[in-house]
Amino acid sequence: MAAITLTPTHLHIRFTPGERMWTRRGELDVPLSAVRDATTVADPLRLARGARSGLAVSGFVKIGVWGVLGGPRQLVSARAGQPGLHLVVERKATGYDEILLSDPTAPAVVHEIRNRP
Repeated sequence: MAAITLTPTHLHIRFTPGERMWTRRGELDVPLSAVRDATTVADPLRLARGARSGLAVSGFVKIGVWGVLGGPRQLVSARAGQPGLHLVVERKATGYDEILLSDPTAPAVVHEIRNRP
């Protein structure tokens, strides 16, 4: 599962070695100024849509990039049965329109992002 670290100015995402193979990156720094919306979702698997470059085991796991042929470009690392973090971000700053991550601390992360100064 990707590890999330929140600093006063950035959200740092570090992917596991297995996730790196599918996301094609080891980490991503998201400037908090580039986050347009942050929400907690019960089932992040359902939000990944469109053509993909990555791993999809229906109903269990999705890891990689969705929306590669059009629509919102999504960076996804989601597993069944885990709450998720759904970020709408500026593509110019991150390379993606949305980020979907399974994370048990998603509610706390959303709270921190929404209440930043």
